[in-house]
Amino acid sequence: MVTAGDARLDAGTLERWLDAHEAPGTGEEPLLQQLKGGSQNTLFLLERGGERMVLRMPGPRADAVRIDGLLREIRLVRALSGTDVPHAALIAADDSGAVLGMPFYVMRAIDGWSPMDGGWQAPFDTDLEARRGLAFELIAGAAKLGRVDWRAQGLEGFGRPDGFHERQVDRWLAFLDAYKVRDLPGLDEAADWLRRNRPERYKPGIMHGDYQFADVMFAHGTPARLAAIVDWEMTTVGDPLLDLAWALLGYDGENPSDDGFYLDMTGMPTRSELLDNYEKVSGLSTENIDYYLVLANWKLGIVLEKTYAAGVRTGKVDSQIQAAFGAMIPRLIATAADLARSSKGR
Repeated sequence: MVTAGDARLDAGTLERWLDAHEAPGTGEEPLLQQLKGGSQNTLFLLERGGERMVLRMPGPRADAVRIDGLLREIRLVRALSGTDVPHAALIAADDSGAVLGMPFYVMRAIDGWSPMDGGWQAPFDTDLEARRGLAFELIAGAAKLGRVDWRAQGLEGFGRPDGFHERQVDRWLAFLDAYKVRDLPGLDEAADWLRRNRPERYKPGIMHGDYQFADVMFAHGTPARLAAIVDWEMTTVGDPLLDLAWALLGYDGENPSDDGFYLDMTGMPTRSELLDNYEKVSGLSTENIDYYLVLANWKLGIVLEKTYAAGVRTGKVDSQIQAAFGAMIPRLIATAADLARSSKGR
């Protein structure tokens, strides 16, 4: 029995369930270990039959919204089976919650590394040509996800693609109004521009919703290869070009900023190179990328402001995060306004 807080996983129960679903290591009781990370859910490493698997489930005090989010993830990873989208392959899932008291799913463990665990892994920390490949792989991952035939994969009703862009500005301004604690110069200017320049038509696709280096894993060694996209909590069917813009948030025009928000971006490709790469893989045009870049900067600023506002009101946000967000968020909103003013839009 492994206990994490109030979460209890019985190895014998899991053994029988895994056997029933023909998981690797038939007849063996799995070794269980809780993993760090997973802000939205609890993660456990399962080892048996020489295979490493990861079990993902809501925490013991999860509310209905969190449980519904996990069920959406299960539906999504089922839909990604058989596609060329790099992801942790689904082994089996329990939608009912009858086995462990909560819905959960088991996926294959990824043999790879995350840039969030100490930055670029060798040789990408010193080999700038190899590092370029990481950016191309990141962008190609977004393109592959966005081109999946989501209807054919059983994701009808997974999101609300109709009126997606018409909802964006009012939705996020209402979100901000619920916790606003300061003025954000450029907020209304960017919002007005977004309303005037939203796409008249677009091709709906699966969008991750928070697509960046923090939400992918790479295979070890060179050449660069995307091993898996992770953390699907915000995924929906919407406009996949917003994922592209999200991945380009660290760029100042053609070239990335030195820190790229949280990583050393020295040696990375130009924005134009990455846009060309996205078009070749996705088949979508990036002609209207200005709109998506304005929306990405503006939306991220609003999303992060919730954490900053919580710190102002409660004082319980880490002081370093509070200071970083205090400066970063106005910069994001100002960047959105600057992009809007300099774009070819109306």
